[in-house]
Amino acid sequence: MPDVTPTVVRKTAFALTASLALLTTACTGQSGSGATDDASKDTTINFWHAWSAPNEVKAVRSLVAGFEKAHPNIHVNIVGNMTDDKINQALRSGGGNAPDVISSFTTNNVGKFCSSGALVDLNPFFKKSGIDPEATFPKPMNEYTQFDGNRCTAPLLGDAYGLYYNKTAFKKAGIAHPPKTWSEFEADAKKLTIPEGDGYRQLGFMPNYHGWESTTEHYFGQFSPQYFGKDGKSNVATDPAFEKGFTLQKRLVDELGGFQRLERFRATLGDEWGPKHPFHTGQVAMQLDGEWRLGMAEEAKPKFEIGVAPLPVPDDRAAQYGKGYITGTITGIAATSHKQNAAWELVKYMTTDTDAVVGFANDIHNVPSTLAALKSPKLTYDPRFKTFLDIAGNPDSTTSPASINGGVYLVTIQQFGYDYESGKVTDLKAGLKKTAAQIDTDIAQAK
Repeated sequence: MPDVTPTVVRKTAFALTASLALLTTACTGQSGSGATDDASKDTTINFWHAWSAPNEVKAVRSLVAGFEKAHPNIHVNIVGNMTDDKINQALRSGGGNAPDVISSFTTNNVGKFCSSGALVDLNPFFKKSGIDPEATFPKPMNEYTQFDGNRCTAPLLGDAYGLYYNKTAFKKAGIAHPPKTWSEFEADAKKLTIPEGDGYRQLGFMPNYHGWESTTEHYFGQFSPQYFGKDGKSNVATDPAFEKGFTLQKRLVDELGGFQRLERFRATLGDEWGPKHPFHTGQVAMQLDGEWRLGMAEEAKPKFEIGVAPLPVPDDRAAQYGKGYITGTITGIAATSHKQNAAWELVKYMTTDTDAVVGFANDIHNVPSTLAALKSPKLTYDPRFKTFLDIAGNPDSTTSPASINGGVYLVTIQQFGYDYESGKVTDLKAGLKKTAAQIDTDIAQAK
């Protein structure tokens, strides 16, 4: 499944523990003696990545083959199917078989990778090569690959989240176009919902946070939240975006039948990665999901026409319609590597060479990770896929920022979401204050 692995790993890798204490220097790409190698000499570097499906592995090999053709003196030993835990252990221990270059699906752990010194700061390398990351990568990707001024990773393809909808069900319900605002979405979700017994013959949308990709950060991305203030403290209780996001989701839960009824129905549905996903079967008419869902849904041979559109935006942000939440795969150079200049040549090629990025995106069916690649005429895709390309290139699109303890703060927010949607917590403002305090405590303990 070429397009599902990034999200599976990203959702389950919050527990990564990067307790490294390696230090990097700020001089031109140097980390101790790591960047003293001559990249023009014959050498071999190790590249560890997490892809595992046959077509993904083939795509990685093709990408590396292109690099080796352009750099015949640098040979790349590829090691695939590497989890973040395995990568972390290797980064800690170093040695001849350890990776020089790594790739991870877990953007939430960039803060750990950077603050621990596990990966070197790439800013000096970019500067030496005359590459401006801000002019090269989409804004959200540029943001999630650095932490506290340390750009220890670079984006290597991305994921963009949008709205999938059942065109046949829309037409039957008399809905002419996909919703652009949350109020339109709310009305459509109710109109598309057909109750049956204590469940549903068709549910307009599964709003519950356990509803596959309907996580708090994916909802909130449309509200452009500021997760942290300039002082590093959590903004969950002070930025109105969070209260608006939680309020919207809870209202959807209540209006579409209530938490218990929705959960009972959800328990009868297929899983996220199988052919019986409820959007594929028509049991759910709208689905918040990433670009990979299109191929998976078509493979399931649905009995309806699939539509793709950006997620709706708040009514007071109607002019921003077209944006979405962005995340993706990251790559970096191990601080323990003694071949960092040669490693940089590989990282530079994979992340900034337009044809390389485009070719890899075509093979993996993910979103390209440079502004130039997003506009390349060499991209091949279903016309509906352009929605995700446009979301990735939209300057209003958002992501969730890196934190010193990885994605712990997102897990804390998500847990509060579970408590609030289920009715376990009823005072939203008080709950947000408690959540913010917990986030601040966790971050302070991680420093």
